[in-house]
Amino acid sequence: MASRLPSTPPVLSGFHYVRPLGAGGFADVFLFEQNLPRRSVAVKVLLQSVVDAEVLRMFNAEADVMARLSSHPSILTVYSASISADGRPYLVMEYCPSGPAGRFRRTPFSTADALEVGVRIASALETAHRAGVLHRDIKPSNILHTAYGTAVLSDFGIASSLSHSSAAELFAMSVPWSAPEVIEERTTGTVSSEVWGFGATLYSLLAGRTPFEPANGDKVTTEQLRQRIRRAKYTPIVRADVPASLNSALAQMMSLDPRKRPQTMKDCAELLRAVQAEIGLTPTALEVAVDAWAFAGAPIDFDNTLLRQPIVAPVLAEDSRSRARARAKARAARPREAAAQPSDDGTTIARVKPSHLWLKLSAAAAVGVAAAVAIMAALRAL
Repeated sequence: MASRLPSTPPVLSGFHYVRPLGAGGFADVFLFEQNLPRRSVAVKVLLQSVVDAEVLRMFNAEADVMARLSSHPSILTVYSASISADGRPYLVMEYCPSGPAGRFRRTPFSTADALEVGVRIASALETAHRAGVLHRDIKPSNILHTAYGTAVLSDFGIASSLSHSSAAELFAMSVPWSAPEVIEERTTGTVSSEVWGFGATLYSLLAGRTPFEPANGDKVTTEQLRQRIRRAKYTPIVRADVPASLNSALAQMMSLDPRKRPQTMKDCAELLRAVQAEIGLTPTALEVAVDAWAFAGAPIDFDNTLLRQPIVAPVLAEDSRSRARARAKARAARPREAAAQPSDDGTTIARVKPSHLWLKLSAAAAVGVAAAVAIMAALRAL
């Protein structure tokens, strides 16, 4: 829960403010109604007090990453990004009314639901990795449900490039779901650490608690959690509907040794699909972008700190005198109406403007109709 009230919502042209949705460390999220096309949207707005070069870099990366990836059916859709009138960068995104963050502790997911969500999110992460992007913050609160109940991955705010690392890269982590090597600050993120975070998230949805919290509900400090994660001793989920094969898959994903984990998110998805088939469920479709898509377009610039917004094409204002001169010039350029000229057989042919010809044809038609009416009246009188 946020420790502060949401900031003042921005005034956005073409949008009507409805209510706040949430407040975070760097940004607030508000529900807006878009006027055209009419739809509910979530608007994520950076706090004015935190907009520095590093936060702006993260915002630019999130906007670019989500724009590139949100065509995937299991990644939250971003509609647009810009700068508000008071100078705050914002993202306009698909509005998702719910997610597992608020419910998994009260009501753990069924095995069937957890497996379906797992395959969908693994597909989304595999697509991101093929595009050269790491999410770096996989956890239940970053999985949302659309209005149709489909799980989607959100919040690429601390995403980074697979091919680029910086000494100044943030060690951003959500401790209960972070891999041991991230906890120990040996890496800011790898595909292998994403596999760990994914496994820990799936474990949480099934167990109703994070993987290294005591099963009896005792409270532990953040430092105690860190120590437990460093040892990475897997505790099986004891539930009648959780098969041994699923515990085995999760234990592999959360292995202390990164080399013993599945090497890709596609491998994780296939492990979960095998469990689905084993317990009599239809395996969830594996939706991964083709390589041609992954290599299309320019790579995302994760170092971009420039304020960017839509460019409005300039329109040159013209005074009434200039417009009158332009109209006169256009009239002068038109060919003058030619005089009537005799044809080869002596018949005079007049060139008639289309508008005049239409008037003459209309008049002729009117005379013809009147004559027909008169003849009909005369016949009836006989």
